[in-house]
Amino acid sequence: MNALSPRQRTILWHRAQGLTGPQIAHTMHLAVATISYHERIICHTLRATNITHAVHLGHLHHLIGSRPDCGDRAAYLRHLRRGEPTCPACKAANAEHAVAQRAGQLKEGVALGPGARIAERTPHPC
Repeated sequence: MNALSPRQRTILWHRAQGLTGPQIAHTMHLAVATISYHERIICHTLRATNITHAVHLGHLHHLIGSRPDCGDRAAYLRHLRRGEPTCPACKAANAEHAVAQRAGQLKEGVALGPGARIAERTPHPC
């Protein structure tokens, strides 16, 4: 369910804010056809019947939050620094990061974004 690209997550977030395709295209400096293409991919990936359904599924599965960059550990930390309540998308990303860290798959200080593959592993102590 986390297979959306950062651009697709941003488009989905803009749709959740009520923007139309042309408004999103203007905001992101893209063609309207590019937005339509990404919306089709979003619907296919989330198995949604339309973009409104995709927005609902995005909220349900914590793929989008209250800000366009929500959904990764950096955004979770930003919420904490600003004293804001953390959104479900950021909480899920932080939990994913904590699990990977407990499993010893992350070096200290390496952030794990949504759907990211673990590239850096801690070397064996021997």
